[in-house]
Amino acid sequence: MNLTPPSPRTVLPRRAAMAAGLALAMPGTVRAQGTATARPVTIIVPYTPGAPPDIIARAVGEGMSRRLGRPVVVENRPGASGNIGTEAVARAAPDGNTLLLQATTLSMNVSLFRTIPYDPVASFAPIATLMETEGTLALNASAGGTSLAEFMARAKARPGGLNYASPGVGTPHHLAMELFKRRAGLDVTHVPYRGLAGAITDILAGHVAAMFIHTPQAVELSRDGRVRVVAVTADARLPYLPTVATLAEQGVTGVVMRDWYGLFAPAGTPPELIARLNEAANDVLSAPDALRNLVAQGYEVVGGTPEALRERVAVAIPRWAAVVRDAGITAE
Repeated sequence: MNLTPPSPRTVLPRRAAMAAGLALAMPGTVRAQGTATARPVTIIVPYTPGAPPDIIARAVGEGMSRRLGRPVVVENRPGASGNIGTEAVARAAPDGNTLLLQATTLSMNVSLFRTIPYDPVASFAPIATLMETEGTLALNASAGGTSLAEFMARAKARPGGLNYASPGVGTPHHLAMELFKRRAGLDVTHVPYRGLAGAITDILAGHVAAMFIHTPQAVELSRDGRVRVVAVTADARLPYLPTVATLAEQGVTGVVMRDWYGLFAPAGTPPELIARLNEAANDVLSAPDALRNLVAQGYEVVGGTPEALRERVAVAIPRWAAVVRDAGITAE
């Protein structure tokens, strides 16, 4: 797999405490560096700027920088369904200076690709689950219809005639639609994009009829009359979209699109560093105002232990493997 050069780094706002050059060891440990600034912690996001993992990394990273007393840098390394940036962290020194913010895709790629240059469990030391989001089905009102029933009727009347968008092959958006197609007995055609921005642009323009999308983007799209959010994949209606019924309420069950976003270090990172990073992340997540804007958009704060995140990754691997196998999906 060819690695692309890293994109320019974006340094999150520095605080006065950074001048002290605090060490990333146990709380209270200080490394004497005079007036020099401590080495930054780099969070690699293996997706494009503006994607949910990038948004979360910047919000949580800014708060962690204050708690660690060090700069936190967010670096986007997109490509190969997240494999490029993920591999970079798997190969990084286990010193707590290079971290990974990954999503559910970490558990999916092992089934989508014949080979991947890391092990989703063994190559990483989990730190904490940061947030989760639910999925929704959005339609271009003209091309796809204004309700789930209308979309299904149009799709059944024209098998293969309607297109749906995703940010790429093997993304949660793609797999959710494949699940939906099978549960609803529909034939609609996949149009993969290179990232979420292009997919959203084309559903707004009516070039595609539908797409599954997470709640933060759905909340924004629901304000535009060109797009209708017609169903959510959750077990119950969401407070951010109270008038939108669940798929199950509308007769389609078994469609899952609950995405998690977690923070990882390379395998072999000392436990005391993982504990310090976990503490800093959970402190940010527990601050009442720190993530208010994200929560209002539909991001659900999680937090918790490294062990809980490790279990999320491991449990999701066989579940998504079954979806990939049954749908005959391959990313290569």
